Amino acid sequence: MNAHGGDKESVFEIAVVVPKKHEDQRFECVEVLVDKFHKVGFLVDRVVGLQNEYIKLAASLHVLGLAAAELRMKKRTHIGVDLQFDWDEVEAFAKQPDGSLFSWYERFSCYHHLIYKIVNGSNSVRTLDAGPKEIHWEPGESLLKRLESEGIVKEVFPLHDEMKRKKLLRSWALSWWDLTEQPIDDICSYYGTRIATYFTFLGMFTRWLFFPAALGLAVQFVDFGSLQLFVLPVFFICIVSWAVLFFQFWKRKNSALLVRWQINYPVGGHSEFKFVEREWGLFQAPVELMKQWGADTTKEEKEAFQREEWFGHLMRFRNDAMILFVIICLQLPFELAFAHLYEVLTSETLKYGLTAVYLFVIQYFTGIGGKVSAKLVKYENNMSTEYRADSVVYKVFGLYFMQTYIGIFYHALLHRNILTLRQVLIQRLILSEVLGNLVESSLPYLTYSFRKYRAVRNKRKSERGRSKGKIQYFSRVEKEYLKPAYSASIVDELEDGLFDDFLELVLQFGMIMMFACAFPPGFAFATLNNITEIRTDALKLLTMLRRPFPRPNATIGAWLNIFQFLIVMSICTNCVLLVCLYDRDGTWKISPGLAAILIMEHVLLLIKAGFSHIVPAEPEWVRANRAKNASQAQDMCSRQLLRSISYEQLSNEPHKYNNYPQ
Repeated sequence: MNAHGGDKESVFEIAVVVPKKHEDQRFECVEVLVDKFHKVGFLVDRVVGLQNEYIKLAASLHVLGLAAAELRMKKRTHIGVDLQFDWDEVEAFAKQPDGSLFSWYERFSCYHHLIYKIVNGSNSVRTLDAGPKEIHWEPGESLLKRLESEGIVKEVFPLHDEMKRKKLLRSWALSWWDLTEQPIDDICSYYGTRIATYFTFLGMFTRWLFFPAALGLAVQFVDFGSLQLFVLPVFFICIVSWAVLFFQFWKRKNSALLVRWQINYPVGGHSEFKFVEREWGLFQAPVELMKQWGADTTKEEKEAFQREEWFGHLMRFRNDAMILFVIICLQLPFELAFAHLYEVLTSETLKYGLTAVYLFVIQYFTGIGGKVSAKLVKYENNMSTEYRADSVVYKVFGLYFMQTYIGIFYHALLHRNILTLRQVLIQRLILSEVLGNLVESSLPYLTYSFRKYRAVRNKRKSERGRSKGKIQYFSRVEKEYLKPAYSASIVDELEDGLFDDFLELVLQFGMIMMFACAFPPGFAFATLNNITEIRTDALKLLTMLRRPFPRPNATIGAWLNIFQFLIVMSICTNCVLLVCLYDRDGTWKISPGLAAILIMEHVLLLIKAGFSHIVPAEPEWVRANRAKNASQAQDMCSRQLLRSISYEQLSNEPHKYNNYPQ
């Protein structure tokens, strides 16, 4: 049985890249590393490439199970309670939807633990030969970290499982029979919950787009006669109701996915995590619980917690204020200047040239803003890496929001030029998204081709004419190493490629929602783009990029709040657009028609708030299931506590019970 728990043979899932050994060199450190991998229990396969050597690692289910026990990994049991994993009681733990015992994130965590736990167990420094230099391996030091710091281990990265990859190619990337259907459980098993959640959201969003797409085309091309005056307001009321309902039902869908994927926190705001922390607390050992319950927090400790809490809030406020100041003082004038020049220029050639210069400058500016945001977040008191990533998402989205929409606001509100506004929207929706998909799909392939060419060229230079034949051999692991990683265009230390995919989706949503009344067919363009996006993103992940590192979270995180923010913004912007469309003389008088638009704005805000409460964020069966699991955990913990208290009482005062009649 393999690491997946279902195949007969183990699958190599991790590769360690080290320099290629030449005839006149001895890499004793690499030999020691390979020997240690064997002793840990790995199956090791060494592949020599053109310039590097690749050490492929696979682990049996038994080896991974022991590592999970060492990590004290919490896993779901058959009674629905998450308990610390114990290999001796492996049959008590529930399996994943694909039949495997461990998820991809859990397996990767076990691999990471096993390869980095190899330390110098002796009491003396060990000297290892590393070609032209020697490495001093200190007692208790991780061998892999030492080799990474010395540049001997160039990289550790996940490998594609060729069998599962080909299966996903057939059932997902190349399957066009159902436009939005996807094998979500297989995606989750192969890529982890984070990527599976993105594709679930993208598929559900695309399906829901069919309604506003059909409605927008009807509004654009059907003549409603005397009712034409009321068509746009009714259309926008339907669109806002659709958007609010979609996100409420997405929360319900996400909650069901969390239960299916055996993840323990509900969908919603950060305040709900307090309930989860209490629930996790029930799974601690009774002695630990007794120590916590028996220890009172001192006044000094409370003051220290309060200082740390308020310091974290102040740091976040300071960083947000700095980003906002940069946006207002630097980016806003630049965006307004570009929009004004675009408005006054009459030559189409000059407009395209100005747009090219603008795109080059703004990408450079946004890249700097992303790096600054990542550095600022390091000084915030965030609870985890995901919280830091969410903080960066908010800050960087502010830059992109200004970049994407300020020019459109300029045409719509200041110049009140609806024709130019529609032209800009068509340009952004069609050209930008089509060109963006082409670049997104072709850039990884071009990067991979260039790396292959450079590897062959360097190989020929190193051999100095000794090999006259054409070098064409690349092993599969070497091809994967040459492929680009699934990384974000900015802030790649906190986010992976999903940052760019979600950002593209968010900017598209803002475009079609905030200017729905100016260009109703925008929803149809977005639908066609997203249908294509599902397959192109799948092809990109399966064929053009390395297998991404798994991430544990299974919600869309900060992006949900950004989508909600864009719904509120769309209510405001579309009401202003309706004023511009109906107030043709430009007097801005509060006539009955304009007053009706202002009333509609408040009604839409009430609709948003009302639907958010009418449709619960979690299905009733999910809440009941979580309450049942918490109750079972509490009952089990209570019994363990009673047994521990009774045992301690008997141990401390045995003479009291000896006097009782038998």
